[in-house]
Amino acid sequence: MTNAPVNLQDLRRKIYVKAKAESSWRFWGLYVHVCKLETLHEAYELARANNGAPGADGVTFARIEDGAGVACFLRQIRDELVARTYQPMRNRRKEIPKEGGKVRVLSIPSIRDRVVQGALKLILEPIFEADFQPGSYGYRPRRSAHDAVSHVAREITYGKTLVIDLDLRSYFDNVRHHLLLAKVARRVSDDDVMRLLKSILKATGRKGVPQGGVISPLLSNLYLNEVDRMLERAVQVTQDSCTHVAYARFADDLVVLVDGHHRHAWLMRAVIKRLREELARLQVEVNADKTKIVNLTLGESFGFLGFDFRRVRSLRGKWRAQFTPRLSKRTALLRKLRIEFRRYRSRSTGELIHRVNSILRGWTNYFRVGHSGRCFSYVRDWVEKKVRRHLMRARKREGFGWKRWSSEWIHAELGLFSDYGIRYRNPLTKALPNR
Repeated sequence: MTNAPVNLQDLRRKIYVKAKAESSWRFWGLYVHVCKLETLHEAYELARANNGAPGADGVTFARIEDGAGVACFLRQIRDELVARTYQPMRNRRKEIPKEGGKVRVLSIPSIRDRVVQGALKLILEPIFEADFQPGSYGYRPRRSAHDAVSHVAREITYGKTLVIDLDLRSYFDNVRHHLLLAKVARRVSDDDVMRLLKSILKATGRKGVPQGGVISPLLSNLYLNEVDRMLERAVQVTQDSCTHVAYARFADDLVVLVDGHHRHAWLMRAVIKRLREELARLQVEVNADKTKIVNLTLGESFGFLGFDFRRVRSLRGKWRAQFTPRLSKRTALLRKLRIEFRRYRSRSTGELIHRVNSILRGWTNYFRVGHSGRCFSYVRDWVEKKVRRHLMRARKREGFGWKRWSSEWIHAELGLFSDYGIRYRNPLTKALPNR
């Protein structure tokens, strides 16, 4: 779990061990730990490391540190928490463009509220982390999207070729507060903690958890934990010499894989039926337009966490999974880069390359797993041509300067990003607290 000062880290480890050993234990006396300056300071440092934008009050980290100081800022928060007078502010809303002309609305809390949410998360996280299932990967300690991708690829190789690609409609906006609070109350017997959590939720509206809130990932995982439990039971119940059902969930992105042999056809029907029942209990709506059942043996593919998955034959004639960046993700990258090339048209090549490199580095670091080589080659050639056109325009010349500059010179001397290597990694099998 999150690294923390020794005393706080020991407390979190003890909570995790207790929660893991006794699955029905309800924790009490937690609020006093949320209010401690040590917890608040750690929550502030975590928020500071993310260096996010200010909330609706416009207060920045620099303003806090250049003003009365961090210590005074945290003491004021502690006093409000201890006196039970703390009330969260409204979140600042920011629209982020999505594919298809849609937007994702981010709710950005103030730094003050981020600190309180962070402190609450530091205390609650080890409780619920002990309850989360192996197939859940989203926003969990020592787990990543790459672990989920590797898990799905491995299960395809094991013969699970029937896939339920599930899409939940506006999941974060439709989480029911009363159901979520009931799930928290099964493990937490502390009225002050429950009151604080309820005030945080109600500040965002009558339902939903804010995308952008510090504690939102933990709560969104908890809300779907019963779905994970159901799928985990399906994995165990149908297992004989090997497993016939597998699943991977990253936040609201869920895929279920079923053995493609004809004698296991009933499993697909049973899993779909149970998924509908569990989601109906949570009042979560399935997006029928985007949800689909895929048969990989027919050459079909499905998307998960930005990758397209297929089943192909290896050079040795064995079936394996192939996963590559989705075409829409590559298109979105080139669209973003094209905007930057236009914006920096009249600036120096060094400024342009610095900006382009920062975009390419983040995108390739995510997609440099699997079978991304062909996609990377396309991106590399496209970017190099754009840089060549920038250099030629600066000299008021036509063409790309193929004879004037070599590719090696552009990458080595100008410093254009060139790290397009593919990395292979072993997925983690279990999320554990820090030792």
